[in-house]
Parts: sequence; C-alpha cells; structure tokens
Amino acid sequence: MTDSSPGGPPPHRPRSSSAAFAALHHGDRPLLLPNAWAHASAHALAAAGFPAVATTSLGTAAAAGLPDGTSATRDETLRLALALGGGPFLLTVDAEDGFSEDPDEVAEFARKLWVVGVVGVNLEDGLGSARRHAAKIAAVKSAAPGLFVNARTDTHWLGEGGTTAALARLDAYREAGADGVFVPGVTDPREIAELVRHLDVPLNVLYSPDGPGIDRLADLGVSRISLGSLLYRRALGAALDAAADILRGRAPTGTTPAYETVRAYSTPR
Repeated sequence: MTDSSPGGPPPHRPRSSSAAFAALHHGDRPLLLPNAWAHASAHALAAAGFPAVATTSLGTAAAAGLPDGTSATRDETLRLALALGGGPFLLTVDAEDGFSEDPDEVAEFARKLWVVGVVGVNLEDGLGSARRHAAKIAAVKSAAPGLFVNARTDTHWLGEGGTTAALARLDAYREAGADGVFVPGVTDPREIAELVRHLDVPLNVLYSPDGPGIDRLADLGVSRISLGSLLYRRALGAALDAAADILRGRAPTGTTPAYETVRAYSTPR
C-alpha cells in the first residue's frame, strides 16, 4: 500500500467521511457505537444499520490470546484496522494508551490508522500523567489532523478522583486538541449532567445495563454511547449457553446467522 504524507487524506476514505463521523456526534440522538473484534462482527454490525463501528481492545486481545490494556496488541489492532478501514462503514479504533509512552510513536501509529481509512481513535490515560496524555493527543492531531481523537480518562473506570479529577484531565485533553472525551464508568445522572455542562466537546459514556438507558442519556446531553466489550462478552456467553443447552438435550435459543451469511461477512471486499 502506498503511504501518504502525514495529515493527508487516506486512500480509502475521503475527507467527507471524517466530517460525517464528527457530525454523528451532533445529531438528534446520541451516536450508539457498537464495538467489533473481527472482520465478520464489524461487517455484521454495519449490515444491521450502524453507520459507524468501533473496535474493542478486550475483544481484539482475547481473540489473539493476549492480555488487554498492556500495550500488547499493537500489531493485532493495526491488522484489524487494515482489514476494516476500507469497509462500507466509518471505523474508529480503540488504541488503548496508544501502545507507547512516546507521543511521537503514538502519533505514528495514529497516522498509520488514518492512512488505511480509519476516521477516529480512542486513547485512554489509565490515570497516568495527564500532561503526557495531552502530549500524545497533540502529537496525533499534528500527524493526522482529520482523525477524530476521543480522549478517555479512567477516573471513574478505576474509581479514583471522581468528577472533579475527570474535568481537570478532560480540560487538558481538550486544550491539546481532543475532538471528544470519554468517561467510562460514570453512570450517575447528576455527574453526567455536570460533565455535559462543563464540556464544549461531545461527551462519550460507556453503556451499562445497570445505568441510564439511551433515552435518559440523550436527555442528559450525552453525544456518544459506546458498547465497549459488552458485545464480545455477550457473544462468548451465548456460545457457552448454546453448548450447555445442546449438552442437556435442548435446542439452543437466540439468533443464529446462516453459514453463508457469516461467510459473506468474512469475505474481504
């Protein structure tokens, strides 16, 4: 594949695709973003009507037999992006912490994503240095200005700091050039409303079966709702349930796509 200069449009995606992805954060309803872990799952979700699909770091890691959240899946993530970047949907990639502590290395990884047609990237701080995370964001925006950077803080996910700490970090990330911000683990409507009031960029939250539903999150002003690893874990759970049903002499329930359907989803296009 011929490389393009940093910041140039990707060969498989016109600039309008990046603008279209950004616009999905400003619709009448929040962007519900499902997370895929393989070629077939991404194409199946797109065929179901989702205009944008994300990857899940847990699903990508688990499918490859690697640990999640340890920067071990850089190559697997890039391979998945290469396979999906030219697909008939907008693709954003979960890149953990950028797979490096060096902002220049993170920027180069992001540029490679942009070149293969990815329109967005999610970068998490892991509650490490906010200054270093801001430097990564700034470097990515310099290398690939059109890439939608969703800056994640783990204050609520890891249970440290709460809303005050989250806002301090998010302000730094916004100043560094983040296009949107992500606070997984926040489910309290009052905290979500406080974040929305303070921010001037789209707020992304992680869907929780025990938290507010989509309508309530929309009322609170949330712009993007990610499903994270939920679909991967549900798929694994469905496989275990089906195996247990068959073992007990029962026909498995739930949706079972036809062989040819899955084969079609798995065929490179």
